[in-house]
Amino acid sequence: MNKPVKLAIISTGIAINIIGSMVSSTVKLPIFLDSIGTMLAAVLLGPWPGALTGLLGNIIQGVLTDPASIPFGVVNAVIGLVVGYLSLKRGFEDYVTPLLAGLILAILCPVVGTPIAVYLFGGVTGGGVDILYAIFLKKEMGIFTSAFLARIPANLVDKLLSAYMVMLVIRKFPPAMKMKRASV
Repeated sequence: MNKPVKLAIISTGIAINIIGSMVSSTVKLPIFLDSIGTMLAAVLLGPWPGALTGLLGNIIQGVLTDPASIPFGVVNAVIGLVVGYLSLKRGFEDYVTPLLAGLILAILCPVVGTPIAVYLFGGVTGGGVDILYAIFLKKEMGIFTSAFLARIPANLVDKLLSAYMVMLVIRKFPPAMKMKRASV
């Protein structure tokens, strides 16, 4: 795959991430929708371009609309790495790989994102997941535990939904594009 095509995929992934995140925050969904483009780039280009897509998406979104999203670029980079490596090992067109990705990321993303949310923002990030956080906090579970537990179901739904959406998109790609992806 040539450089302009790679740059177009990364740019498109960044745009998808920003749009998904804006939709989620505008409607106050208890999910993020900010990693669909990261996953798509990771499946098409590999783990490191996927990580770059996630990181840049959060930085650009932070500059344009929501500065609080910048530190969470680390989480989105981890998503790119995990999905990229899973895709290299297993492909991403079956039903099992998106399931594996969703389950792994449902735990890994809160492990990476909770310290950011707690230490930089006191656990409240302004998204729909804050509703779950408040419920757990009211049950006197503590700030860190509440923030972590709130992110697990949100990430499970978000990452499974995102991964299966990417799987459906990848299935529509022409075979020549898939072979190029496999040779990365």
